[in-house]
Amino acid sequence: MIGVLLINLGTPDAPEPAAVRRYLAEFLSDRRVVDLPPLLWQPILRGAILPFRPKRSAEAYRLIWMEEGSPLAVFTARQTRSLQAQLGEKAKVDYAMRYGSPAIAAVLDRLIEAGCDSILAVPLYPQFSGATTGTVEDVLTAILGTAVAKPRLRVLPPYYADPLYIDALVSNLERQLGALDFEPQRLLLSFHGLPQRAIQRGDPYFDHCSETARLLAERLPIATDLAFQSRFGRAKWLEPATDAALAAYPAKGVTRLAIAAPGFSVDCIETLEELGIRGRETFLQAGGDHFARLDCLNDSPEGMHMLEGLVRRELAGWATAE
Repeated sequence: MIGVLLINLGTPDAPEPAAVRRYLAEFLSDRRVVDLPPLLWQPILRGAILPFRPKRSAEAYRLIWMEEGSPLAVFTARQTRSLQAQLGEKAKVDYAMRYGSPAIAAVLDRLIEAGCDSILAVPLYPQFSGATTGTVEDVLTAILGTAVAKPRLRVLPPYYADPLYIDALVSNLERQLGALDFEPQRLLLSFHGLPQRAIQRGDPYFDHCSETARLLAERLPIATDLAFQSRFGRAKWLEPATDAALAAYPAKGVTRLAIAAPGFSVDCIETLEELGIRGRETFLQAGGDHFARLDCLNDSPEGMHMLEGLVRRELAGWATAE
């Protein structure tokens, strides 16, 4: 049997400081995420970040928490159910989180116990970075390296320029833009940020994001800009920064704006709260008139058509998937 494992970043189990603290402790202890030496970083993390940031983050999570739970987990679960329906008996589909629950190791065990001897891992990151897809690959290698029963493993390659991905984004964004009650002057494409030093060390993330943005700009019926959000710490991060771009638009005559986050597979705190709430406030306080945050692909028809196509193509070599 073939298993398909969707893998997303992760989320706290509840919008409460204790749950956020557990999540951040795991997330920010990953050397792929924060590459400082542990002897230097851990005292900062334990002494200056974890005692204070969880309370602020929990407040932000409460603003966007859904009845079913964290948006990132809710939408990833919906993607899983939809993909299972699309693939039918050809594969068993499940999902895991790199940080938090459900953990990758536990879900891999579940798939193996269900009889899966071939597993396709699907990191839900269109653009490759060592801090996202790279750390997922690290964990998969470590887990299966010690497993008694080792299934065949494939990892879906980055799909930042894949026609299936670009087509899905164009169709989805055009539909959302057409449903707005105003006509935006520009569309800001906001990707998650990364420290500049990672790019200097060879991480291809900036190039991947730039190529995605270029391909979208060629096909969308609106002028687009590229920016990077979610800066953290004092190091130099990728620019231009999303918050700075939002604050600068009105002075440049752009008072009607739409913003999208094509690098995120599902809506989460970075899109719903950081862009949809704080980003809106930044833009309007700077003199903007109209602001729209566009949804991620989530489990939309366009997004699920893309995901099914990527998965079916990757499984084509496994006879039981034909």
